[in-house]
Amino acid sequence: MDIKLINIGFGNIVSANRVIAIVSPESAPIKRIVADARDRGQLIDATYGRRTRAVMITDSGHIILSAIQPETVAHRFINNKEAIAP
Repeated sequence: MDIKLINIGFGNIVSANRVIAIVSPESAPIKRIVADARDRGQLIDATYGRRTRAVMITDSGHIILSAIQPETVAHRFINNKEAIAP
């Protein structure tokens, strides 16, 4: 299995193989998912204090917050231009 790493902003990198969904944080259900992950200790905040614009859900149940738009993150996954070879 080939590991693909994707830059999600500010030098933070995630494994593309582990991400299930990239969603916008505005809806109430997503806000509940983020709050539940925070309570469980499975929230990873990669926003550096900026506004959360994308929420990534991983197969391990971790929730990752990013300050870049969901469309931008998705394009990085699709194009692999931001992929970093290990």
